[in-house]
Amino acid sequence: MKPQTPLETFWQAYLASLPPGAALPTAYTAWGFGHTAAHADALGGLVVRGLKTATASLIWTYEAEKESLPQVGDLSLILDGAGAPLCLIETTGLEVKAFQDVDARFASDEGEGDRSLAYWRDVHWRYFGEECASIGREPDPEMPVLCERFRVVFKP
Repeated sequence: MKPQTPLETFWQAYLASLPPGAALPTAYTAWGFGHTAAHADALGGLVVRGLKTATASLIWTYEAEKESLPQVGDLSLILDGAGAPLCLIETTGLEVKAFQDVDARFASDEGEGDRSLAYWRDVHWRYFGEECASIGREPDPEMPVLCERFRVVFKP
């Protein structure tokens, strides 16, 4: 018998934690936050500690990569910078807003830095600017941002 990967082991532990008779989910995605291992470690740690309950992504990136948008109810196994599982989250809400229309509450719920809107705008303008450069676009205050809310459903 082939040994399980750490992701499979984590997923099986989650399934085993569900109450008897509960519908067993069959699918999840596995990913880490940000562009670097340091981002994945730092932001994943905020999720585990309950400080980060939202994330933002650039719609243009999904379009350029021909990737489907997340859906409410999706399960995501959050990975650290080394690819090890930290926790499992469930998407609870999605809203597309222009970058300039993201509000202070959402910025705070992202849990990063001082949790202010000014901090969010500064960090995300640079982050989305890098993404724009990689897909041949220019950042714009009107660029569409997917504002995703989630909750942790399992952590060891």
